[in-house]
Amino acid sequence: MKKPPLPPNLALLEAESIFILREVAAECERSALLYSGGKDSAVALHLAGKAFFPGGLPFPLLHIDTGHNYPEVIAYRDKMAESYQAMLLIRTLDDSITRGTVTLRDPLESRNAHQSVTLLEAIAELELDACIGGARRDEEKARAKERVFSFRDAHGAWDPKNQRPELWNLFNTRTVKGENIRVFPISNWTEMDVWQYIRHESIPLPSIYFSHLREVVMREDLLVPVTPLTPAKEGEKPVWVNCRFRTVGDITCTAPIASNADTIEAIILETMTAKVTERGSTRLDDKSSATAMEQRKKAGYF
Repeated sequence: MKKPPLPPNLALLEAESIFILREVAAECERSALLYSGGKDSAVALHLAGKAFFPGGLPFPLLHIDTGHNYPEVIAYRDKMAESYQAMLLIRTLDDSITRGTVTLRDPLESRNAHQSVTLLEAIAELELDACIGGARRDEEKARAKERVFSFRDAHGAWDPKNQRPELWNLFNTRTVKGENIRVFPISNWTEMDVWQYIRHESIPLPSIYFSHLREVVMREDLLVPVTPLTPAKEGEKPVWVNCRFRTVGDITCTAPIASNADTIEAIILETMTAKVTERGSTRLDDKSSATAMEQRKKAGYF
């Protein structure tokens, strides 16, 4: 049976995203799609596949691996890269630790913020002038300040007060050696848009996005998975609950939500009634400071 056309709002978003991806391919010499295996990067990869069909992707996939990722997501990442016949480049935080450019205060501390160092090292090594990612403006306050083509200086730093205008979808992609552009093709999408698009396009996802039974403890009003990296603390009582992840990142900073939504339809209904943003309800690192994300982005974080 023929698939029905995209709803008008999703068709407009898809067309905008495909235009942006083609602009990257046309204007930038060495680009890469940052691919973590999360739902937003899954949508970005799907859009790239459409943008350059029937040819292959004109850029590789790049994953900055903290070494603390959920195994279901890593398996999915590898499977999807193979299905798109895409070159998958992996740069690890462990390599940065070995080089001495990253120093951990504790072996079990969150590695999420340290990704900036490994990302900047990968950009320099690969001489990238553009990195494409699946960040969206509705995720977090700092990301709402970003342009679609977001300039980074020779140190990888982002200055929210000094951004290039983007009038009439005209993008300034000029850089000199050492500078780069971070490109956000789904910047104008919302969490609901993403899920509705995933449903319409039948985009596969890692299993942890759907309700499953997991051992957790309650900490800072969040469900924290009990793992070797995030063991229960003294006085905490682990329990098994039905839960799912709204966003996926480093094990040490990504929490699930209690949920029985085990289908995309159920997730869409749940998202409609959510009163807290996906990062606000699931990210331990964003709770440390109201400006935590902005400070990390100024230092090179995606």
